[in-house]
Order: sequence, then structure tokens, then C-alpha cells
Amino acid sequence: MALLVIGLLTLWEYLRTWSVFERFTRSDTATQQVVLKEVTTLGKLELVRYTFKDVVEYNRPRAILPNARAVLIVQGEATGCIDLTHLLPADVQVGDTLVVRLPQPELCGWKINHSQSRVYDTEFGLLDESELVSEAYKQAEEQVRRAALNSDILKQTRQNADRILRPVLEKVAGKPVVFR
Repeated sequence: MALLVIGLLTLWEYLRTWSVFERFTRSDTATQQVVLKEVTTLGKLELVRYTFKDVVEYNRPRAILPNARAVLIVQGEATGCIDLTHLLPADVQVGDTLVVRLPQPELCGWKINHSQSRVYDTEFGLLDESELVSEAYKQAEEQVRRAALNSDILKQTRQNADRILRPVLEKVAGKPVVFR
């Protein structure tokens, strides 16, 4: 009896690939409707990117149970930029020398690279382990922001603006360029 059932299943698997039995074939399908939500004009000139690697230990205190704990090994990045949309005509003075008052450098983005990060360990997460890990990632992202600012990313952004923009503007204007 068992051989008969196995034989029938094998025969069915062989026969259902035929075009006659196509309607019995299971296939995954996905449909999508992508809608453009917003168009934003960008004017931020990214000038430096810092990459960080860190071990984050996040603890969530509890009243009754032991404290929940997550340990992550994260890789993150922060980008320094200058927003050229803040540059006004009054910020450019033309004479024997081209004088440009650049906007202040800013930290235009920071994030955790989840594909390069991983959860090393969790303890006492119980039913809310995913929330615990999510909070640990948020803490790590904030640490990336603080580390970038403490590493003088804004100073490096200003130096890179001078290094990158000066030769271009001198070539275009045919004059020496001074940034303020």
C-alpha cells in the first residue's frame, strides 16, 4: 500500500510539469503598484563620509525580571556636506579675486549599515526581543552621530570643500578664489 502511494505521488510530480496540468502547478506571484510620492530638489554637496565600527551593549532595566540586554556589532556611517541651496548671490563677490562665503558645513546623514551589522547576543529578551534589538540599533545610530561630531567631521567637510571646490572655481572664473 505504501509503495502504491509513493508511486502515485511520484507519477503526479512528474505529470504536473506537463503543460496540460499547468493549472495545478503552484507558483509564487507578487504584484506591486509603485507610486511616486514626492520629488525633492537637493542641493547638498557631500564632501566626506566617515565609517564607524562599534560594539554596542544596550540594557533595559526591569522592576521584577532580570534586566534585558542586547549586544550588537554595528557598522555605521556619517556624511558631512554643505547645503548649496543656502548660497545667495550676495555671498559671491567678484573682483580681482573671487570671494565666496560658503554655508556652514553640516552633518547631513548618519545611519547603521544593517547588512554589515549583526546581533552578537541577547539575554532575557523574552517576548520582546525584537523590540530590544530595535532599541539597541537606535542607540547605536545615535552613537554614530555623536562619534562623527566628536571626530571633527564638520572641520573635515570644510577642508574638503576648499580642496574640491577651489580648483573648479579657479578654472571657471580664471581668478584666485577665497572661501570665507
